[in-house]
Amino acid sequence: MENLKVVISENQIRQRVKELGREIKASYPDIDVSLVCVCILKGAVVFFSDLIREIDLDLEIDFVRLSSYGDSTCPSEKVIFSKDMEISVKNRHVLIVEDIIDTGATITYLKRVLEARNPLSVKVCALIHKMERRRMDVEIDFYGFRIEKGFLVGYGLDCAEKYRNLKGIYEIVD
Repeated sequence: MENLKVVISENQIRQRVKELGREIKASYPDIDVSLVCVCILKGAVVFFSDLIREIDLDLEIDFVRLSSYGDSTCPSEKVIFSKDMEISVKNRHVLIVEDIIDTGATITYLKRVLEARNPLSVKVCALIHKMERRRMDVEIDFYGFRIEKGFLVGYGLDCAEKYRNLKGIYEIVD
């Protein structure tokens, strides 16, 4: 069993998610169509569930499943797209919700895919903006917390499918 060190508490997450909901609403002042919020499965589902309840806008939700990790702590070079959206984003505003942006490969790939579907806009919201292994320049419109390094778990983030149910964010330490 790995040792875990608290990085972000449950209360800090709760407060920041409320703030993000207000920031997102404010960024769409004249929206006249429902916002399409896209959750990247599986990691973002906990954050996504809390976040959409804090966005005071007419919205629809959908899900995609992409991965660039597999079962290890080292990112792979390949993005795997295993579940696509079911609703159209053409002429709609899209908000992609991700748990963590680390290398930038997954979010860069998904933004390209969605932009090709002719939305009005595509914005990105991530719980964690992490710089340690960033390989691609990614614009993150909204983020909860900036973390420089460490392997993080909890609040949806996993290590080989473990720890997703923890209420805070933890770093795995030796």
